[in-house]
Amino acid sequence: MDIRRWLVGALVALSVAGCGQLGGASVAPAPGSPSRVELTQLLAGMRVVAVRPHPGGYDRGCKAGQGCVFGPAWTDDNSGPGGHDGCDTRDNVLARQLGGVSFRPGTRDCVVVGGTLNDPYTGKRISFKKADAYDVQIDHVFPLAAAWDLGAVGWPLERRIRFANDLEDNLLATDGLTNAAKGDKTPAEWLPPDRANHCFYAGKYLTVAAHYELALTEADSTALHSVARGCP
Repeated sequence: MDIRRWLVGALVALSVAGCGQLGGASVAPAPGSPSRVELTQLLAGMRVVAVRPHPGGYDRGCKAGQGCVFGPAWTDDNSGPGGHDGCDTRDNVLARQLGGVSFRPGTRDCVVVGGTLNDPYTGKRISFKKADAYDVQIDHVFPLAAAWDLGAVGWPLERRIRFANDLEDNLLATDGLTNAAKGDKTPAEWLPPDRANHCFYAGKYLTVAAHYELALTEADSTALHSVARGCP
């Protein structure tokens, strides 16, 4: 299975079609969502631990005296796609995911000042304006704090910086309030409020876990198996 192919197709589908939740007990998955078989294959390859460990040492801050364990937020100085292109990671995500993007003049098409988001978590169409930047935030699908606990604590800094700025797998523009509510929760604690997007989210989460060899907790594995059973 070509995981990245369906991820790219899913984002394209989300960018051209709204994904509002349907009424009734059965909800059709959003366009581009992975199948039950694809999710089951991903789940079969996961390392599962009983509970989320807490090794300590997680410090996201990068001010003097702070740990800066995933590097400066949205740094362009990373080895992944979009790195060293002169634009910060947040603007790269917005430019890739929004429709009708407009840029601040004189910024080499870097600073996104407007566009429209088909939100992959709520199904809403959100108008983005730079002046109201909080309305659209960038989510780490596999949260940084959870990644630290479930394997990233042992990585070299360069790999952690790449993970935190991974445009292809781990970053999604989404509704700001929804992103704040998610925080560092994993699938056993949080799923997108629009049920139509559960299959898509499960696929993204598992893709990141597989790519970076991050563990799932038993509770997360159970939650994602439950999601997979509802996928086509």
